Amino acid sequence: MLPLLRSALFFACLAPEVCVAELATVEQLGEALFFETDLSANRSQSCASCHDPERAFTDPRRDAAGAFSRGDDGVSLGARNAPTAAYALLSPPFHQREDGEWVGGQFWDGRAVDLEAQAGGPILNPAELGLADEREAVARLAEHPRYVAAFKSLFDVDLTSNPDAGFRALSTALASFESSAQFQPFDSKYDRYLRGEAELSHEEELGRLLFFSQQFTNCNQCHQLRRSAMDPAEPFSDYRYHNIGVPTNQAGRAENGKPETWVDNGLLDNPLVEDPAQRGKFRTPTLRNVAVTGPYMHNGVFQDLRTVVAFYNKYNSKSEAAALNPETGEAWGEAPVPATLALTELTDGPALDDKRIDALVAFLKTLTDARYEPLLAE
Repeated sequence: MLPLLRSALFFACLAPEVCVAELATVEQLGEALFFETDLSANRSQSCASCHDPERAFTDPRRDAAGAFSRGDDGVSLGARNAPTAAYALLSPPFHQREDGEWVGGQFWDGRAVDLEAQAGGPILNPAELGLADEREAVARLAEHPRYVAAFKSLFDVDLTSNPDAGFRALSTALASFESSAQFQPFDSKYDRYLRGEAELSHEEELGRLLFFSQQFTNCNQCHQLRRSAMDPAEPFSDYRYHNIGVPTNQAGRAENGKPETWVDNGLLDNPLVEDPAQRGKFRTPTLRNVAVTGPYMHNGVFQDLRTVVAFYNKYNSKSEAAALNPETGEAWGEAPVPATLALTELTDGPALDDKRIDALVAFLKTLTDARYEPLLAE
């Protein structure tokens, strides 16, 4: 049984007579709001529904075939896999570099410039928490004296008369909680190894060497930000956008009802991006907790972490087995947007045998935060 991450503060907030005194900081307010079901249309879901702290801030409600989170209305489904909210703070604000590359932001397409902009998005998304507008969200909070008092004390905002400022403060509070150590503890086996507190097994060490190698894999071309393989703050993402040819999730397509001809535009769906050359690109996710945050890819098409490594290997291996998805026994499927495929990065590496694939998976498991290590047994 995993340790419950909701603090005593959250449970105290269920008792209105003591809660006002407990919401003494912006982070504490954000924690209460993170679990607040009144911020959904039917008062049945919260941020934690899709980002459960007991499941590495992912959605535990999906069955083995499910890739998408169901909205508060019990019917709506999006077309993207809800990523972990852990370590989201490490993504830089969405911006375009001098070389034209787009970097950072939140969501798979970076449409929220930073964590604060992201925090309020699901509340107003019809397929997620489903509130009509900022005014309705603030009115819901104004029903609770503890929130009225806390917003006044912490932000000098009157929830009963200033919905615009109230919603900005709501987003700030949520972002503050998501910036806390609960979301980025840096206490995985890999982190403990860097501090000299743990030893990697032979297989894990082989995987580490392969991962950071400039010769034997191409993993770190996209999943390394710091230039040292021993950097303790490595997020395992370059936060850039790439089209790696992830095939259509046919089971998910049948579930959410998208037409067969529909293609997710990825980065091109970001309102700030107009260049057709960005179509089909998605932000590189962090690999921290990757072993316990499946399904994988932006559309949740793969269930198993080893399948993900095998998918990358298909670009470099000529073996018959490498051409097949091990989860289906069939061909991987075509890239939905072949014109922007990142072939340079994808093919810049040697073929991997089973031993090396297994070693990479073993290393990726060491990126699991200590409190989620029991999930690895599942």
